[in-house]
Parts: sequence; structure tokens; C-alpha cells
Amino acid sequence: MTKKLILAALSACVFATPLSAQDAPDIELWRLDCGIIQLSDAAPFSDTHLWDGDERTLTDSCYLIRHGDQHMLWDTGLPSALKGTSATQWVFTLSVERTITEQLADLGLTPEDIDFVGISHYHNDHIGQASEFAHAKLLIGRGDAEAVASGAMEETRAQLAPWLAEGAEGEVTRIGMDHDVFQDGSVVIKGMPGHTPGHSTLLVRLPETGDVMLTGDLYHFEEQVENKGIPVFNTNRADTLASFHRFDQMAENLGATVIIQHDPRHIDRLPAFPESAK
Repeated sequence: MTKKLILAALSACVFATPLSAQDAPDIELWRLDCGIIQLSDAAPFSDTHLWDGDERTLTDSCYLIRHGDQHMLWDTGLPSALKGTSATQWVFTLSVERTITEQLADLGLTPEDIDFVGISHYHNDHIGQASEFAHAKLLIGRGDAEAVASGAMEETRAQLAPWLAEGAEGEVTRIGMDHDVFQDGSVVIKGMPGHTPGHSTLLVRLPETGDVMLTGDLYHFEEQVENKGIPVFNTNRADTLASFHRFDQMAENLGATVIIQHDPRHIDRLPAFPESAK
């Protein structure tokens, strides 16, 4: 076995081994409300016509992680400009009740307290408030970063311009597959491409609650888990199916609490804000 393969195997073992109480970092996880998405027709969420004509309400959840004296946002929801109004795009009606900054204030934090912004993928309901944290380090899948930097998506490029525009000065890590954010196995971004080229999910290993896995948009609602419904707007069907398999096996092996970020039935899997999971 080559040195590179040995190191990869050792890293995998570190990420998969539960942290002992003695070694567990001081870490908390909050769910933030980053908007509501009303679907007039869920047909686009299955390329095999599973939900044609169904109406649904989706949440737009973001997450705050405190690791010692550092803070990380996972996804940044819909744009704060939607507060107090709504906008309809295709089958989606989008609205925001409170901004991330307002919710951070409830915890005595300001945008400047955020050290990392982790993005599950480049869709606007996950990056809408990202530019308000331009001083933070951006963590994003390489495939998504390359797509945004290509200039093909003007609105997305504007939200991520502090890091990905030509000449941008913001610090960014382009993740090839998995990334251990704090280098102790407690918060690990897991590459799960298919929804977008660089789509990722997040594993958070809490000392008391245990392992929590945040789906990004790998799944949008519970029925997709059972029926393997693949949205028509996913960029790669085969990659999506492979990511389903990897995520599901990982969740089962870890005994993790899975949280589908858009499913309102999963909100109560974490304490209600401003309480945190520890």
C-alpha cells in the first residue's frame, strides 16, 4: 500500500471513530430559520413523476456551530432582502421572517464572529445571505466553486463574489471530497455530488447528542429517502444515486440523527432556537 493510501485510510478511521468524553471538543449546534418555500407543484422533485401536482411547504434551514471560540455557518438561506415580502419563481414562493444576523444577535453574536461559512451547494436558497459574512473563510465543493467562477450563474456569482469573483480577496477552501473543518473529526464536510457538481453534506459529532448529519439538498423531504426521487434539476443522476448510497450507509453505521434541511417534520430533531444541541 502506498504512503498516500495509508494516510487516506488512517484519516478515514479518525473521522469514523467516536470522540471520547475526555477528548470531545466544546461544541454546540443551533438550527436557524432561513426562510420558507411554498411549492405549488412538487413535480420537479422527481424525474419519474412521483409527486406531480403535489403542493408542499418546505423549510429553509441554516445551522450555526460553535467549536470552542470559533463559529461556523452551514448554509445561509434565502436573501435577507426577502424579509417582509415574498417572491415567486417557477413553482417556488419564497419568504424570510428573520435574517441570520438578527438571529445571531439573540445569541450575542455579530457577523464578524463567524469564522467559516460552509456551503452545501450553490443554489440561491443556500447562499442567499453569504455575502454578509465576506470576512469569513468560505468552504465549498470544488465542482460548485468552478461552476460559479465560470460566470454561468450571474445571481449565484454575486452572492459568492467576495470569494469567487475575479480578483476576489476572500479566503476560500475548494473541497475535493471530504474536509475536516477543525482538524479533530468533530465537524466534517462530506462530498455528496449529484444535486450539483460539488454538493456536500455535513457531519457534526456532538458530545451529548451524538452524531448529526445535515443533508444539504441530497434529500428535500422524507419521501425521497424511501422512493429515491431525483429532482429534474440535479446535475448528475448517477452521482446522486451514489451519494444516496454513501449517505444512507454512513448514517446507519454511525447511528446518526439525520436532518433533512428542507423538511419541516425534521425541525424538532434539534432543540428550538435559541436552545442548542450539545
